[in-house]
Amino acid sequence: MSDPATGTTTTAPRRTPLVGGLTAEGISFIGTRVSMIAIPWFVLSTTGSATQTGLVAAAEIAPLVLFKALGGPLLDRVGPRRVTLVCDLGSALVVGSIPLLHQLGALTFPLLLVIVAVAGALRGPGDAGKSAMTPEIARVAGVSLERVTGLGSAVERTSTMAGAALAGLLVAAFGAANALYVDAASFLLSFAVFALSTTGMGRPVPSAGTATGVRATSYLTELREGWDFLRTEPVLVAICLMVAVTNLVDQAYVAVLAPVWAKESGAGVEVLGAMFAAFSGASVLGALAAARWGETLPRYRTYVVAFLVAGAPRFVVMALESPLWAVLAVTVVAGAASGFLNPILGAVILERIPAPLMGRVSSLNTAICWSLMPLGGVLGGLAVTAVGVSPALLIAGAAYLVTTMAPTRVPSFRAMDRAPVSAGTSAPAPAPGRWPRSPRS
Repeated sequence: MSDPATGTTTTAPRRTPLVGGLTAEGISFIGTRVSMIAIPWFVLSTTGSATQTGLVAAAEIAPLVLFKALGGPLLDRVGPRRVTLVCDLGSALVVGSIPLLHQLGALTFPLLLVIVAVAGALRGPGDAGKSAMTPEIARVAGVSLERVTGLGSAVERTSTMAGAALAGLLVAAFGAANALYVDAASFLLSFAVFALSTTGMGRPVPSAGTATGVRATSYLTELREGWDFLRTEPVLVAICLMVAVTNLVDQAYVAVLAPVWAKESGAGVEVLGAMFAAFSGASVLGALAAARWGETLPRYRTYVVAFLVAGAPRFVVMALESPLWAVLAVTVVAGAASGFLNPILGAVILERIPAPLMGRVSSLNTAICWSLMPLGGVLGGLAVTAVGVSPALLIAGAAYLVTTMAPTRVPSFRAMDRAPVSAGTSAPAPAPGRWPRSPRS
């Protein structure tokens, strides 16, 4: 269609990629939550060993983080859509092999470690590919990054709750091994939905120095270019380090601090489940609100207020042995505030990455954010053993407060309210060492 004001030809927005992408992500998250509950239960029920259960979890998360970091140049070379589809299809086959081999009596523990490691290695680039396509999906749909990331956050949190409930029902009704068939089927369904809804999208973006479509640089050079860009962007570095530490603290909270508090305070597992459900439900509402109004809010102020509300208070109210109604009330408010964070941070990150570098930089960013999570449960357990649950909760709350407010001391961090002109576009990237910088304040 033609724009009469400018005389240029414009393309009408298409919502199919947005709806399809969100649907595919929701299906994938449900399946992932099923496997996160079914695999540990399967290992515990077949081996009775908590140590082996922990080894299986580590065997999945370590290659996930590693291949998410190293797979960035692959996304830029062959396109994020192709990588995502291949990884989803491969994940279906790999995860489906676990219950099949178990039924055939051929699944040994070492083989299980290898299979879950391959599953993690496939999930890393697959998830990164979906994330790397977010700016293009937003552009094609004619909506803001805040709206897309807000909707994505709401889908993630909703499907995570649904997946946890479904996992419990499936494991109880059919056994942990058979529940993994649902995870495998979710990858196949996600593959089909994503393939049909994003046709013609996610192609590789030509980079500087290419000729006739042949890249002039090596894979290692492209990986280094992504790192060079990331480390010279103060806003992105601050966000990466902040999220890495908060993910560690959140993991300690979920895996150790909250369960121990529930047991020692007499609240019980029912209250613990209600807390997690209340936080997740409120965060869904917050994410939907961010998707609707996030683009009109001042990002920096919203970041500060949301983290002040969503972070330390939920640790402090538990440490002070407050009444259960107070704990639940603070948890609900914290959850609602947390729903605003991912949409804002996601938009800030994605709009600062030039299109030719989207795959490698976004992958490195996510890998760094996840890198400390395996330590969360360990450090949480050590803290409770050393000082007790209430002091450990106060330490965790203080760490959360300091970590989330530390980026505000970086002068350029306030620049998150302004999008760089060159970021998130399809313009060719400049030569290595001369990447466009975000505006400084």
